[in-house]
Amino acid sequence: MTTLDHDAAAATGRRLRTQEEVEAHIRAICFKTGPPERVGAELEWTLHHAAAPQAPLDVATLRRALGRHTPAVLDPTHPPDPLPAGGQITLEPGGQIEISSAPAPSLAALHAAVDADIEHLTALLDDAGLVLGRHGIDPYRSPRRLLDTPRYAAMERVFDARGRHGRTMMGSTAGLQACFDAGPAAELPTRWRAVQALGPPLVALFANSRRHAGRDTGLASARMAAWWGVDPRISHPPVGPPGDPAAGWVRYALTAPLLCVRRAGDCWDPPPGATLGDWADGALPDPLTAADVDYHLSTLFPPVRPRGYLEVRYLDCQPGGDWIVPVAILDALLSDRHITEAALELAAPVAERWHIAYSSGLRDRALRRAAEALTHLAGRHLDRSGLSAAVRNHVIETAERRLGAEEPS
Repeated sequence: MTTLDHDAAAATGRRLRTQEEVEAHIRAICFKTGPPERVGAELEWTLHHAAAPQAPLDVATLRRALGRHTPAVLDPTHPPDPLPAGGQITLEPGGQIEISSAPAPSLAALHAAVDADIEHLTALLDDAGLVLGRHGIDPYRSPRRLLDTPRYAAMERVFDARGRHGRTMMGSTAGLQACFDAGPAAELPTRWRAVQALGPPLVALFANSRRHAGRDTGLASARMAAWWGVDPRISHPPVGPPGDPAAGWVRYALTAPLLCVRRAGDCWDPPPGATLGDWADGALPDPLTAADVDYHLSTLFPPVRPRGYLEVRYLDCQPGGDWIVPVAILDALLSDRHITEAALELAAPVAERWHIAYSSGLRDRALRRAAEALTHLAGRHLDRSGLSAAVRNHVIETAERRLGAEEPS
């Protein structure tokens, strides 16, 4: 083990003896401020047999299809090879497949890399008779957990105590995540407020998950509805002082319920009702470490999650190459302090309309107006992205086509 490995192991294994130490650890890692230089994306899809999209998946078929890229959760004997452009394949509990891009220095570089990795993945799946889904939730099948791990088994039991949304979220949903640098410390509060306020109008604009398990849910985004319904303590936005985003995140993390507790054996069930704050106060027999806190943070799923960078989690999966459309709009709206301030002003009146966004989408007049104004604002600044003129035109034309698809109620 190298000196760096020893240092990393010591840092994650460090015992946190007081709640103050836990708070300090979370503050230290939630926002890494500095000039915004990188952008990334995580693309999830439901996965289907091309000849029978309603047929269930099985682990053996996935292993054969992915070959040397098979994630460790399916084949722990060999580390998976990255995709040609640097992306990594992971799997969600219901067999949804995900590409996590490498951080890119520009949106144009990200677009080229992700499209190359999608092309490679699509060819692998095609050879196995599999295809990527085109919606934010499985239109054909009910949720069924494919991955049998202590983490997902424990989470499922916790979710089941509250209702059906947890199983649906774990087993049926597919999102598009966009990742942006947190930005300079002085601009962080505005960027944090803006990227969350943009959620409802962009959820409405890019909602495409009305059908689930063979039925019409009547919802614009049944995917977002499932996430929103899991538990507000882990899936709704953090609330805190406007000028101190880290304070809100610290409080959110401490009061969130534990979904699983790593331990020897296959049962990772947490004590019923216990929170991270309870653990910090000594409610669990095992001492709390920095690694335990980091793992707990990975089980929190608000619409925007701070991971050093800003991880935007509220978008439905988009079909084919259309993933670039919402990512480019977000990138443009976050490309400059003045643009971000203008975007926040446009989105602020609808910033709390999450329920209306996933239920009614663009049929809501206020959300439609905000989405249209934000699309036009982004369109005026897309040239900063380095995307080709053809791709920029595609972004705006696709967004405008969606705006024209429904008349508001």
